[in-house]
Amino acid sequence: MTGKSEPVQSGLASAHPRAKRIRIAIIMVSLAGLLLAPHLFYPIFLMKLLCFALFASAFNLLLGYTGLLSFGHACFFGGAAYFTAHAVKIWGWSPEAGILLGVAGAALLGLIMGAIAIRRQGIYFAMITLALAQLFYFFCLQASFTHGEDGIQSVPRGKLFGLINLHDASNMYYFVLAVFVIGLLIIWRFVNSPFGMILKSIRENEQRAISLGYSVNRYKLGAFVMSAALAGLAGGMKALVFQFATLTDVTWQMSGEVILMTLLGGIGTLAGPIIGAGMVVTLQNYLATSEFPVTIVTGLVFMACVLLFRRGLIGEFFASKLGRSLGFRPDS
Repeated sequence: MTGKSEPVQSGLASAHPRAKRIRIAIIMVSLAGLLLAPHLFYPIFLMKLLCFALFASAFNLLLGYTGLLSFGHACFFGGAAYFTAHAVKIWGWSPEAGILLGVAGAALLGLIMGAIAIRRQGIYFAMITLALAQLFYFFCLQASFTHGEDGIQSVPRGKLFGLINLHDASNMYYFVLAVFVIGLLIIWRFVNSPFGMILKSIRENEQRAISLGYSVNRYKLGAFVMSAALAGLAGGMKALVFQFATLTDVTWQMSGEVILMTLLGGIGTLAGPIIGAGMVVTLQNYLATSEFPVTIVTGLVFMACVLLFRRGLIGEFFASKLGRSLGFRPDS
């Protein structure tokens, strides 16, 4: 037994440093590409991609690492967009203060919705989140501060910390990029903390986690609130990028889009939702002016990925022989 296990252990030990070096190289190349991207692509397109990548990553924190499928995450994304847009335009708040209000509002909505929804599991949990999100949608439709179907338009971007003019597309892009990187770092730290390890154990075997003495509902609620807050961060950024907040941001279709992005890239991986968001946003952008219906094309791509890549694009790569030989794990 000892003679057979030693080569395996040594192989794993040698693979992990290599995987670490590969990750560092990928991160450095990606950051360099993102810094140079505004000179090659339309900045608004890039900012939209970053906002949705952060939104999908926030949703993946709940689905991929906790095992909870929410059909109502548009509530936090769109709600934060409304809060930020209203604070910046009507109250005259600075952009950073407006975004913080959006994050706080989304976290509060997540606390209320999560406290109700986590009492159930599986499809019942998903349906409760959908029902509560629809209630919020009709609230946004009727509330006076949201301006109904017109939404909140002409939202000023203002000056970041009173110094940096965000009406300049280049300044706005690098602000969005900085927030995106900070959001990913928060998710990475959250996932790799003892709290995140417990969430993974709940995902794998909830009854065993309960038997070990963990208050499962508290951990679920914590993950739900954190996911909602990060989704709100993405929504507040989107409101400033496009300078409006509308009902489109709180519809159930938006919740469906973020689920699609996460599944395409691969749930339970840090890079998967980013890749999935990039695919969906790129398809929407480049097919918008064509004769091809975007939803049908996106649906066909999703069907192909479900049939060929059950774990998503990144998930399948990590689970492949090449991915394992490089030291990656399916939940990397």
